[in-house]
Amino acid sequence: MYDIIIIGGGITGCAVARELSRSKAKIVVLEKGNDVSVGTTKANSGIVHGGFDAMPGTNKAKYNVLGNAMFDKLAEELDFPFKRNGSLVLCFDETQRGGLDELYERGVKNGVPDMEIISGDEARKLEPFISEKVTAALYARTGGIASPYEMAIAYAENANVNGVEFKFSQEVNGVKKKGEIFEVACADGTVYEAKVIVNCAGMFSDDINNMLCEKKLYIRARKGDYMLLDKACGYMCSRTVFQLPTKMGKGVLVTPTTHGNILIGPTSNDVESKEEVNTTAAELADAFEKALITMPSLSRRNIITQFSGLRAHEDGDDFVVGESNVKGFYNVCGIESPGLTAAPAIAVELAEQVAKALSLQPNENFEPVRKGIPQFSKLSDEERRKLIEKNPLYGKVVCRCEAVTEGEIVDSINRPVGAKDLDGVKRRTRAGMGRCQAGFCTPRIMEIIARELGIELSEVTKCGGNSQVVVGRTK
Repeated sequence: MYDIIIIGGGITGCAVARELSRSKAKIVVLEKGNDVSVGTTKANSGIVHGGFDAMPGTNKAKYNVLGNAMFDKLAEELDFPFKRNGSLVLCFDETQRGGLDELYERGVKNGVPDMEIISGDEARKLEPFISEKVTAALYARTGGIASPYEMAIAYAENANVNGVEFKFSQEVNGVKKKGEIFEVACADGTVYEAKVIVNCAGMFSDDINNMLCEKKLYIRARKGDYMLLDKACGYMCSRTVFQLPTKMGKGVLVTPTTHGNILIGPTSNDVESKEEVNTTAAELADAFEKALITMPSLSRRNIITQFSGLRAHEDGDDFVVGESNVKGFYNVCGIESPGLTAAPAIAVELAEQVAKALSLQPNENFEPVRKGIPQFSKLSDEERRKLIEKNPLYGKVVCRCEAVTEGEIVDSINRPVGAKDLDGVKRRTRAGMGRCQAGFCTPRIMEIIARELGIELSEVTKCGGNSQVVVGRTK
């Protein structure tokens, strides 16, 4: 029996969990995957949007602007990668200049500070590699970039330290209300009870809502393909660069990542399956061709990996946030772009609503600060020496591309809500995210996972389930 069940361990679920842990309550997060941040969050552009794109008066606009303003303090408290690098929206034709003016006016109405429309020449002074065809740009200085999966992990770790339980491989397939208590049934037969449910199930949040609520929701899976370029070309872009948006989204962007790569994408294609994340040659080619419009000197030779992710587009074209028609059942649904930016503000507001409804008392022992894993590659020689003296495992580099040590990998497995597989280690340490894409370090990382978890090598998976890397030993 819990006070609160949160369904979904993506960025919104983890953020809500952390904010609710400020109150005295018994809270559990149910996640159908074997880790947090394994759905939409892990395949995310990582853009902290300024707030000029969303239509005034919508939840998207409200939470975007509120959330954006929270990032500096949050990144300091939770120690996740974030940089306020600014963003540009490019206009390539003077006849489309009205589109920039419209975005600017939206931003003003939404309360976005520090914006201006600049000339093409001014834009090229900021970003020398953008196209000569750019005639004007909207410059929003409050735009930023964050590491979405590291942000979700930071939220989850802090929530866990403050008392929130996390249950993995718990796919919810039934929700009922009996009197004042909710019953949540999972596919493995486990049943949980709680006074309040917070539905943060991402792509499947409509399914959870529709099990119980009179007002039905419909989530459409919108797939986006991405390309990640090597750090060697990171110098080509320092701000997030958009093209003028369309009704299908903000279009293909070119942006630096918090770790120094360049990210291209996403495309935008509605698909039937809520689990269809395969990439196609045609969609990837489309993404790259559109990116060349922004930055003609980009080269396919610098691509080190390609992937796709799904965005949860609700038919109402806005975030659905708050208590439903069923008392005690709260929705956080349709959280597509600018969902990463909005998540902190959504979490604070929803936590306040739930705490008030349950008359929860403040958690006097709440610890707001979370310290991340030391990044050996970013330390000075003196800091490295001291760290190795304290823990010799930090002197053993396992991933050469990203200079990730055994100490970091061990920490990623043994810290709160720790990694259980190769992708979990990768999201926490970047081991396997470099130029060789885990071509050299995989066997050693598997050995460390097996040793730390006390399992056989054949039980180590890439991403849980049946994703084993090896099937046995040769004689």
